[in-house]
Amino acid sequence: MISIFKPPPDAPPLEGSREEIRETYQSWRTRQLVITFWAYAVYYFVRKNFSVAMPLLERDLHITKTDLGIFLTAHSILYGISKFANGYFADRSNARTFLAFGLMASALLNFGFGFVNTVTLMGVMWCLNGWFQGMGFPPCARVLSHWFAPAERGTKWGVWNASHMVGAAVILAWAGDLGKNYGYKAIFFAPAGVALLMALVILIFMRDTPGSVGLPEVEEYFGTEEEQKAASEPRKETEEKNDPEFSDFLKRRVFENPYVWLICLANFCVYVVRYGFLDWAPTFLSQVKNYQLDHATWLTAGFEIAGLVGSLLAGIITDRYFPKKRAPICVAYMLGTAVSIVVLWKMPPGSFIYDAIVLFAVGFMVYGPQFLVGVMTADIVTKRAAATAIGLTGLFGYGSSLLYGYGLGAMVDRHGWDAGFGMLAGIAVFGAVFFALCWNAGASDEE
Repeated sequence: MISIFKPPPDAPPLEGSREEIRETYQSWRTRQLVITFWAYAVYYFVRKNFSVAMPLLERDLHITKTDLGIFLTAHSILYGISKFANGYFADRSNARTFLAFGLMASALLNFGFGFVNTVTLMGVMWCLNGWFQGMGFPPCARVLSHWFAPAERGTKWGVWNASHMVGAAVILAWAGDLGKNYGYKAIFFAPAGVALLMALVILIFMRDTPGSVGLPEVEEYFGTEEEQKAASEPRKETEEKNDPEFSDFLKRRVFENPYVWLICLANFCVYVVRYGFLDWAPTFLSQVKNYQLDHATWLTAGFEIAGLVGSLLAGIITDRYFPKKRAPICVAYMLGTAVSIVVLWKMPPGSFIYDAIVLFAVGFMVYGPQFLVGVMTADIVTKRAAATAIGLTGLFGYGSSLLYGYGLGAMVDRHGWDAGFGMLAGIAVFGAVFFALCWNAGASDEE
């Protein structure tokens, strides 16, 4: 492994009373949550800016919807592969340098994208960007799994998961103004500058695991009574220190676990709907509903903010009413997503308020399962394999770009938006079915 990515050694244990150590622990936990939140939000600045640029690329460079769909598909497939591969490496890497390196590389590729104007070069650069974007979520999953106990993941991960929506909402609104006033190149240049600054913040202020700053395992201070007891007992480490045993652990907990594969299929469906709306909504709203580009992007930003509320509520509900059991709320949310899509599909045009309400309802519903997929997976496979397993679900999620990228673009080109909405509603129902098959999946006792 490259030396800069090697996990840091454990620091000497901190001295002090239990209350003093707990206060120190809580301070570090808050820092980790804040930094990973904004780091992943800024990852979106240099990824989802492309969605806003699409209508301008179509107008200025005469790129068809099918070609734009190919861009989305190629980028997302490589992103999914990267997320899976980097999930494996992130489980045994320094999350701080891993996260910062990916963001720096993505920022530089955004600068490069703004300087080229041929379809081939743009495609190559956006695919490479997909690879480095895959270095974002796995180290965040590693950090969250190590700094927050299983019993609190629904709520804490729900707060962190808002970074998706905040990042997407901010870039959609900001990029809409940039594109309207300065052209499509500004949509790539300005966010790239912010991403470089954020990478420096990560390197200066973030840390890897509690052990790297002299703290014990999180369950000892913030877990349930059973988790505290297990954490206080000596346990043989299987993570980075014993590769053969760790590989066997991954095989047993991840690759031979039927619930993990069902969650992967459910995530495929979630991402078809999520990105079907997020990537194509600015185009749909501007070309079919006749909104100005900046108004269309503000509406799409509202879709993300509604998702923030929906995901936070989903986390609170599962922690409070379905402890360590996330599937029931996912089923309910996906069925609600399907109903909302049908309403938006069949609703006659002409009302900004109605368009906004129904579009926000889709965002509210679809982001609950999108968030809970990661929490469910971490619960099932434990924190030692969280990044690998979540990377696998991400591979399926972004592999769905075959449908929401090229597939949806080609379908709308040939058969219109009715066919596209019908596909999205059907996929949402399939997602509910896959989550229903995970109804009894709960947290593992092997944390």
